[in-house]
Amino acid sequence: MFAVIETGGKQIRVSEGDFIRTEKLAGKTGDKVVFDRVLLLGDGEKLKIGTPVVAKAKVTGEIVRQGKERKVIVYKFKRRKNYRRKHGHRQQFTEILVKELK
Repeated sequence: MFAVIETGGKQIRVSEGDFIRTEKLAGKTGDKVVFDRVLLLGDGEKLKIGTPVVAKAKVTGEIVRQGKERKVIVYKFKRRKNYRRKHGHRQQFTEILVKELK
């Protein structure tokens, strides 16, 4: 069984037992998370497609860890103008273990 959920402005395909990384969500390690924006629900034979979401469908999970991605360097440069700017960014994420699809 699988589902497509929407979180953080992105759509993610999940199954039970999957580890997913999403945009940072509020909560601590061990907290439960419920995704109620389920766009699609399927089990191989049957497929339920939402308009825009599947009614009464939920995906529950548990926060495994909160962290930061690897650093991304943003470097701006204009030739012959002595213009250089270096900026680093680390995006925060939440790693979730998917427990149950309903």
